[in-house]
Amino acid sequence: MPDLQPSSQNDFMVERIKVKPVNRKKLLRRTLLTVGLAVLFGLVACFTFLILEPVISNWLYPPEQQGTQMVVFPEDQDEMSPEEMLAENLPVESPSPEPQGGPEEGQNPEGEPQEPTLREQVTEILADIPLELRHYKELFSALSAYVNELNHSMVTVTAVTSNIDWLNDVRESRNQCPGLIFSENGMDLLILTKYSAVMSAERLLLTFWEGSQVEARLKQYNGEMDLAVLTVSLEELPQGLRWENGALPMAKFGTSNLRNLAGTPVVALGSPMGTSNSMGMGMITSGGTVLSMTDRNYRLIQTDISGSQNAGGVLFDLQGQVLGIITDNKVGSDMKNMITAYGVSELQKVVEKMANGIPLAYMGIRGVDVPREANQELGVPYGAYVQELEMDSPAMQAGILPGDVMTKMDDRVVGNFSSYSTALMQMEPGQTVHVVVMRQAQEGYKEMSFNIELSEVE
Repeated sequence: MPDLQPSSQNDFMVERIKVKPVNRKKLLRRTLLTVGLAVLFGLVACFTFLILEPVISNWLYPPEQQGTQMVVFPEDQDEMSPEEMLAENLPVESPSPEPQGGPEEGQNPEGEPQEPTLREQVTEILADIPLELRHYKELFSALSAYVNELNHSMVTVTAVTSNIDWLNDVRESRNQCPGLIFSENGMDLLILTKYSAVMSAERLLLTFWEGSQVEARLKQYNGEMDLAVLTVSLEELPQGLRWENGALPMAKFGTSNLRNLAGTPVVALGSPMGTSNSMGMGMITSGGTVLSMTDRNYRLIQTDISGSQNAGGVLFDLQGQVLGIITDNKVGSDMKNMITAYGVSELQKVVEKMANGIPLAYMGIRGVDVPREANQELGVPYGAYVQELEMDSPAMQAGILPGDVMTKMDDRVVGNFSSYSTALMQMEPGQTVHVVVMRQAQEGYKEMSFNIELSEVE
């Protein structure tokens, strides 16, 4: 019988783990493969970024917004009147001792010296200057040189359209109008011209003063004022167009808000006589006519320059500044052939927004200021008096009526129609404005409020 007693020595299972030897060739091969794949991924990523970056940039930031600078016109400054300019150039005379006795010639009843009139001052200056034929030649020669210098900031805009005649032949028609170089935004040159002349064009060509031609694009327009802003890339401009100092010839806007605008000598350039590159010389005969337009009023400058009823272009003063944009919107049936223009001061903010591609807000009101007599005698409150409403305009749809007096727009106080236009110019289409008006009732004027959603000027 076998012995079942346990052995004094215990047996254990022993397991030995054998470390697998490193395959250095395989490890090196995997390392090189990983590095190669990383380099390949980086190259593919770089190539993809280079291809897609312009597409993404153009989608997020359209080309017309890249690198452009905002066009901002300076505010109008007070300018000296012709009398003040003349008085500044007159010699200063030493004061003479006061005469004894009553007033003499050239004195008022109190015995004080009288101020000479402008005509007397001019007569005194020209008294010792004998005018000869050569003086007139020099005068017109200087005028010709001045006009030639101003023409550097003018262009001829050619609107090209294609038509098919009854023989099914394609024929091109070309319509020309003047344009004014008025600014640049760092990428494009900006030109102001007539919208009615370019609205149906398939191509727009600009001809500069030295004869070069480039193709332009329509940036913004205002149908009511018949104005359009064209652009042409600065890179496309010929080198000969620039001055010796590298600057581009651009016109400067002056001010049409002078107290004594009548009598100011002006030069009409563009097509005042109905043909391209024509000119006229004269003076402003009236600057106090106010033309009532939708949402803003404009000053109409009248001259004694006889031109075409289809005139176009600009009015320059003798300091090289633009005073007005010539229009065919005449006042009076007996002044059809006289050159008239919109005052540039009233147009600056409109042109500024057009140059920056910013749409104008539209409410649809035609109005005037409330005169002091109406306020004192009839109790009409001060504000923007509503004369007319454009059909289906935001103001009409909101419930504004003719005869209402607008006194507030959001937090802005409206004291007259000009302040209404200024407030509206700072707003955007699609914005909802809280408007307060005073409406006449049996017991007097009653305050009413409206919320008006502004639309865009077409």
